[in-house]
Parts: sequence; structure tokens; C-alpha cells
Amino acid sequence: MSAVSPQLRGFLEKTIPLIEAELFSFLPIQEPEEFMYRPMRDYPERGGKRSRPALVLLACEALGGDLNQALRTAAAFEMFQSFALLHDDIEDDSEMRRGKPCCHRTLGVPLSVNVGDALYAKVFEVLAANRDLLGADVTLDLIDEMIRGSRETFEGQAYDVGWIRGRHIPSEEEFMTMLRKKTGWYTGRGPCTAGAIIAGASEQERRAIGDFGETMAIAFQIRDDLLNLTAAEGDAALAPGITSGAYGKERGGDIAEGKRTLIIIDLLRKCTAGEKDEILQILHADREDTTQEQIERVIGLVDHYDAMAYAESLSHEWGRQSRQHLEQLPATPTRDRLQEMLEFFVQRAF
Repeated sequence: MSAVSPQLRGFLEKTIPLIEAELFSFLPIQEPEEFMYRPMRDYPERGGKRSRPALVLLACEALGGDLNQALRTAAAFEMFQSFALLHDDIEDDSEMRRGKPCCHRTLGVPLSVNVGDALYAKVFEVLAANRDLLGADVTLDLIDEMIRGSRETFEGQAYDVGWIRGRHIPSEEEFMTMLRKKTGWYTGRGPCTAGAIIAGASEQERRAIGDFGETMAIAFQIRDDLLNLTAAEGDAALAPGITSGAYGKERGGDIAEGKRTLIIIDLLRKCTAGEKDEILQILHADREDTTQEQIERVIGLVDHYDAMAYAESLSHEWGRQSRQHLEQLPATPTRDRLQEMLEFFVQRAF
């Protein structure tokens, strides 16, 4: 695994507690505690890498801004992450999240949907609270960016879930469009653009750092799809930390959910007609009807046809593009931290 540098580790260990303090200040324990406010704190309290809020701070500082003025916005992006994960887990009927059973597995779907809705509303409450800190114009720009990015994310999710419902195997081009929309904004472009807005950066700088974030996010997601097939069974019980590589989700969960990934797309291009029919039957089955043996069968075919190699090469290529975008920014120690974050998230071993 690519190790986190002492400089990046020090930055994260210093700033993440500040982000979390801001985040939890907007998540008070009150009534209805059992059915809403306590569950709203569940996913944030499980930990996580906090990469999205960290990107807000790093982007702001890299473009000459004061990261202390970006803490609240950073907390809003972590709030969005919790909302998105909670709803994503429901839609995918996932088993594990950050080392524990998913919220809908313990709380049930109706209450979990409501908790997710409440978290999404909180995102805008947090952003609106920037008015006294950043002024009305910058606050409105940040809200506009969140609205635009939310739409992109939901459009990407519509493709991702809709393809499963429609039993559609996307082309590689279709898949990359989905990935850019679903992951490219909220994991990369959005946080980086928000940091640039707070820093008062030029349109050219906003575009450059946004392009850096989007391409890094795409490389990261392709890598994450690889990890889903290579993670050890025990990794599902390990929550990822600020600088840890723990996966925190079940091995092969993407196959059980019928996910279309670059790995599956490449596998279907290479396998025999009979194997393709077998793979599609597994992907199209309901999750509860998919056995671990079937999941391992698909993983075995992935290994046999070396279908991970193509996805890995594309992950590296998107990482290379991300570095090129980053080099358009002024050379500073903070830019170096962004480079180190890129290396950590894209070069994780699998």
C-alpha cells in the first residue's frame, strides 16, 4: 500500500478533529432521538477517511485561502457523504458499511430513508450557516455548487441503479459517464471547487483544481471497485480510518448487487458465450438468491481472464491526468499534500 507521508498524516490528524467538531455541532441529540437524531450520527461516528472534507481544506489553502474559513463547508461535504452512503446502501441492499451492518439492516428501510432525508436537509443548513463567516455572495455560490453537484450525483445514481433494473450492460463510454456524474463531483470536483470558492480563486484556478478533483475521484472509484473483489473476508468488519486502508465492506458485494463495473464490462468482452450467460444470470439474480459460491465463481473468472488488469491500467491513467491538472496550480507545500492524497487513494494495494 502507498504509505501516507508524515506531512499529510500530520495535516489530517490536526484538521479532521476540527471538521468533526463542526459536523457534530449540527447533529444535536434531541427528540425524536431514537428514530431520527441518534441514527443521523451513526455513519459519521463510524469513522471513515474524511477525504472529501480534507479536500475542501487543502484546495482552499492551495489557492491562498484560510482553511479555518473552510471548516464549515468541509463539514457539509461530510454530511453529504453520510446521506449519500445511507441512501446508496438502501438502494443496493448492502450488508456492511464501515465495519458494521448498514443502517437499514438495523433500523429498517422506512426510518433509514427518513434519516437520509434529514441528513441531506442538514447539508444546506450547514452551508447556509456560512453567511456570517463568508458573506451572502460566497455562501450562495457554495449552495449553488452543492445543488449542481447533487443533481449530477443523482443522475449518476439513476444510471447505476437503472441499469440493474433494466438488465442493461453499459458500454465503457456509458459507464464512464455514470462514474463522472456519480463519483466525479461529490468525491472530487465538488470539494475542490468549494475550497477554491472560499479562497476567492479565479475561474481558471477553480476549473483546474476541479478537474484535478474529478479525475482523482474517477481513479479512486475504479480502484475501489478492484478492492471490492480482492478484499479479505475479515475486512468487512474493519472500519476505514483517516489514513488506513481498511475496506469496511463485504467482499464481492458489487457482484451480489449486480453492479456494472469496468471489471465486469471487460470480463464480458473476454469470456465465452456460455460463461457470459452464467455471469449475467448471477448479476441479474436478486441479492438474497446470490450465494457466496456464485460470487467466488465470478471472481475466479475475473482472475482467469485477467479482467482486473484493464481497470487497473485505467485507474493509473486517470491518476496521471489528475497529476497534470494539479501541476497547473502554483507550487506550494499544500499542493504537495494534494499530490500525496492522490497517490494514497489511487495507489492503494489490492
